[in-house]
Amino acid sequence: MIKNKTKNKILTKEKRMCNSMISKATGLMFSKKNKDQGLIFTFNKTQKMSLHMLFVFYPIDVLFLDEKNKVVEIKENFSPFTFYTAKNKSKTFIELNNGLVKKTKTEVGDEILY
Repeated sequence: MIKNKTKNKILTKEKRMCNSMISKATGLMFSKKNKDQGLIFTFNKTQKMSLHMLFVFYPIDVLFLDEKNKVVEIKENFSPFTFYTAKNKSKTFIELNNGLVKKTKTEVGDEILY
């Protein structure tokens, strides 16, 4: 489960950790939209994350978290076949179904549990 602790809202009931180099590189590529799963990507140090949506055929929302799992940046409606580089450093990012950020009123500063 992925939960916004600050707002006491469940973001997804299921999660998938992307720990290996391959899982981090492929992420949602060639996948079908899963109604209730989030992908969690964690790294050893904080850094500016660069993401791509190559071969992902639906938009998503992305939360960027610091080392204390607080949201430092949000990318909503990340479109297929586009690229994005975060403006802020983060240690983790979470890919969610499009519209979940707005639906749960998640915002910068919220604490996320996973």
